Amino acid sequence: MATAAENSSDVEKLYEYGERINEAKDKSEQVSDYEGIIRGRQGSLKAKQLAAQLIPRFFKFFPSLADRAFEAHFDLCEEDELGIRVQAIRGLPLLCKDTPEYVSKIVDVLGQLLTAEENVERDAVHKALMSLLRQDPKASLTALFKYIVEGEESIREKVLNFIKDKVFPLKAELLKPREPLERHITDLVKKSLQDVTGAEFKMFMDFLRSLSIFGDGAPPERVQELIEIIEGQADLDAQFNVSDIDHIDRLMSCLYMALPFFVRGASNSKFLSYLNKHIIPVFDKLPEERKLDLLKNLAETSPYTIPQDSRQLLPSVVQLLKKYMPRRKTGEEMNFTYVECLLYTFHHLSHKTPNATNSLCGYKIVTGQPSDRLGEDFSDNYKDFIERLNCVEDLARATMKKLTQGMVEHNKAMTAAKTDDAKARIKTNKQNTTTGLRTCNNILAMTQPLHSKSPSFIGDKKINLSWKEAVKPSPAPTAATAGGKRSTTATNGSGAAPGAAKKGRGAGGVQNQLVNRAFEGLSHGGRSGGRGRGWGGRGRGRGYR
Repeated sequence: MATAAENSSDVEKLYEYGERINEAKDKSEQVSDYEGIIRGRQGSLKAKQLAAQLIPRFFKFFPSLADRAFEAHFDLCEEDELGIRVQAIRGLPLLCKDTPEYVSKIVDVLGQLLTAEENVERDAVHKALMSLLRQDPKASLTALFKYIVEGEESIREKVLNFIKDKVFPLKAELLKPREPLERHITDLVKKSLQDVTGAEFKMFMDFLRSLSIFGDGAPPERVQELIEIIEGQADLDAQFNVSDIDHIDRLMSCLYMALPFFVRGASNSKFLSYLNKHIIPVFDKLPEERKLDLLKNLAETSPYTIPQDSRQLLPSVVQLLKKYMPRRKTGEEMNFTYVECLLYTFHHLSHKTPNATNSLCGYKIVTGQPSDRLGEDFSDNYKDFIERLNCVEDLARATMKKLTQGMVEHNKAMTAAKTDDAKARIKTNKQNTTTGLRTCNNILAMTQPLHSKSPSFIGDKKINLSWKEAVKPSPAPTAATAGGKRSTTATNGSGAAPGAAKKGRGAGGVQNQLVNRAFEGLSHGGRSGGRGRGWGGRGRGRGYR
């Protein structure tokens, strides 16, 4: 065991080495002194702490000793004594303050140190990383993202959390110059998506959406780039297997994530082609909650479908419509939400290619194209379709009558309720009844125009889907507000307030199951599921279980 005198001697020698280097006009000539400082790594605890300060201070003057200095300093970062480790970690950014070529190497070390358990040590690592990110964001980000692609699971998780909590919120400060660095981090994110969970993918996509290069006013090719990222994650080139629940979850989640970009003009053709070819033909075999996911996604994307895709998809939609719109009252249940989704999709697809409905539904719409097929007899199709519309309308009106009566009973129950729990349950029942009424109202609004031999299809946003929050009309401008700032209640492309669509769908299974209870006891209520929670956990290969 070293004596106190020996320990003091170690520290004094280090001070002497440091003073001589500091006072030298040509510091690079003091090689032996810097070697003495490096050897301080093997001294007493106080000597090690002092070496952790002096090695970075004079590092730039001795490039021939760089490897030895690095090794000694990294050893100090792994010392048993917390104080030495923290001092060494704080000195890491100084090693490349004047030697930027070492930034990647230092960030690589700090990435490993993110697994530190002591708060003070972990805080030192965070501060050191932020210092390097400000010094050289490109090299630092490249080194950090390498852990997401190749790192051990424990380190990868810590790096991901650091990027999410520390880097993403400060993107405006760190990503300068803005456009080239936003492009660089976009490329890094793309490489990282080979092996991610659903939550991680959403995190990355939310971040990319927040970048200025993909913001409002971005050229169409930029928006399409985001769609292509989502398409890749949805694995649209894979052969579909209806028993692969993870792929179904991933597909539905990705399609939902893509909806805002369809609103901005990106193409939904690849998604729709895959759904039409692989998913809709096995609709009956899908898990119940994923059926509703599919139909809601189809409805929300249908306004942005090009005529060519509409013509391809319409026969499948009509086939599903006929399946879920009964021809006559049989006492069997009708799923109102399914019918609402399909009618909405039918209207928007038919609006893009109206004459395609002549052979499908027996309509007589003249466009002057051979595809009108006006010389053929499709009267049986028309009769069948109208009978189904009539039956659906009768069921919807009867259901609305019962739901309205149920609302009266809810109001009475609310007056009599004694506890907060009881009031909360009744409030939920009232909200679900209101949504059920909206569903029926939407169905009637969409069936009524379809009775004509040459109907006009709804191609605008005047139908607000029942799971979307209702749009509150903006108040008329007053003298005080006229000429003021733009209102924050401007609606989005789907006719809902910003964020409303997300909130409405986010209620997911719970909300739809509760709404379904509003139909229970009515002779034609149907089960309906909710949005999924994403896909399976991170694995190897494709990255899904």
